[in-house]
Amino acid sequence: MSDYQVKIQDYKVKAIDEVKGNFENIKDIIFTNYRGLTVEQITELRGKLRAQGSVLKVVKNRFAKIALEQLGRPDVGDQLVGPTAVALVSDEAGPVAKELVDFAKGGVLVIKGGIIDGDVFDADQVVEFSKLPTRLELIAQLMRTMNAPLQNVVYVLNGVPQKLVRTLQAVADQKGE
Repeated sequence: MSDYQVKIQDYKVKAIDEVKGNFENIKDIIFTNYRGLTVEQITELRGKLRAQGSVLKVVKNRFAKIALEQLGRPDVGDQLVGPTAVALVSDEAGPVAKELVDFAKGGVLVIKGGIIDGDVFDADQVVEFSKLPTRLELIAQLMRTMNAPLQNVVYVLNGVPQKLVRTLQAVADQKGE
């Protein structure tokens, strides 16, 4: 008997390479079900995500599974079921997750889950992640906290000359009478 050989078609190899190229330099990926969205809604969502430094792409589930496996990313086979659009996040995932969650409140878009910082998140975890402050918000909070003691010292040091000026003015007013 002859051995059975699987012939992989060239267009599928090229499609997997294209998906792999899209996933290669991406830090985080959020999976969504886009069924029911109109072209206008998808265009609006893509514009909002582009403003956050992200791209929304529709992918074939099998090609995405193979590409993620070849890149050594975690297995997310349970999230790659049904029509799938992926938000490819190159910068920070927090604002992108917030945008997707806000858009999903309209009822049509469904968040399936994602890969964030190398960990697999389900839909509920992505929603909770979107509620966390972004990196810039955390830096601003830290700077306010670090700046507060210095501001208090400035107010105290500034209070001494102001009190002296007010006292001198009161003495001058008293002598003027």
